[in-house]
Amino acid sequence: MGEKTTQEFYLPPPKVGKWESFSTFLWNSETSQFMGRTGTSWAKILLFYVIFYACLCGFFAALLTVFYQTLDMNIPKWQQDASLIGNNPGLGFRPLPPGDNVESTLIWYRTQDAKNHESWTNELDTFLIPYNEKSNVDATGENVVKCDYDLPPGNGKVCQVNMRDMGPCNQANKYNYPRGGPCIFLKLNKIYGWIPQYFNTSNDLPKGMPEDIKQRIKKDERKDPNMPVTKNVQALNTVWVSCEGENPADVENIGPINYFPQRGFPSYYFPYKNDKGYLSPLVAINFERPATGVLINIECKAWARNIHHDRAERRGSVHFEIMIDN
Repeated sequence: MGEKTTQEFYLPPPKVGKWESFSTFLWNSETSQFMGRTGTSWAKILLFYVIFYACLCGFFAALLTVFYQTLDMNIPKWQQDASLIGNNPGLGFRPLPPGDNVESTLIWYRTQDAKNHESWTNELDTFLIPYNEKSNVDATGENVVKCDYDLPPGNGKVCQVNMRDMGPCNQANKYNYPRGGPCIFLKLNKIYGWIPQYFNTSNDLPKGMPEDIKQRIKKDERKDPNMPVTKNVQALNTVWVSCEGENPADVENIGPINYFPQRGFPSYYFPYKNDKGYLSPLVAINFERPATGVLINIECKAWARNIHHDRAERRGSVHFEIMIDN
């Protein structure tokens, strides 16, 4: 007799509703599964991921520790030519236009409207807070000392920034904005370890340098290179600053310009070493009587042998505009 064969047929699972299917997925009472896994299965996978991420965090922390061993928090690893910022400092100016117009360089206000020019003077008040603190003004800070051309700071010390001889460019005078002769503060961008190469001889003075600066250098030029540096030859140890109108019309409208406390950045502020309490030196530019109702384009430059000017890239210089309405 032949063997009996049996045929088995596949029966599809009974149709269930969406809510019932979802409820079964969350908790299946027949198999004791929660979201498709038993308690043992969930414990195993959670244990795996805990160990995996613990090892990953440990590996990352170890690499970060090794990385930090190669860094000095006070000294940049890449300096000057080896760094992204290079060794050609630029100039910065204050006050800056409002934050909602960061690309603008226009300082525009009305002298008769106090609220209008308060936004600019308030910006200067905020910027100058570190400079007006007692530790800088009285040179009583832990590292802050009074300096001069023949009295540079000692090791680890920084020089006081003179805020007493700013002429009309002070907070009590509202930086001369109400009188229509605004003050603009310039500072040289900080580059670690950068030392200016001063124009301490009249040889090869650049063509674009203002004639009055050239005459000052020639006047104080040392005939003997071994002669000590003193206050009488400060012109030979200064990063000079000049501001002028960019175009002939701007030159005609800009009016007299005054510089406080002096026309440049003294040598004793360099090099920048990231010492505690260091503040970049400032030069306050007072535009005494600029023409009103017209836009004046202004370019300011810093002068040293190793500062190269490039108007397109704003190397060694800064551009801004002023417009004053009555």
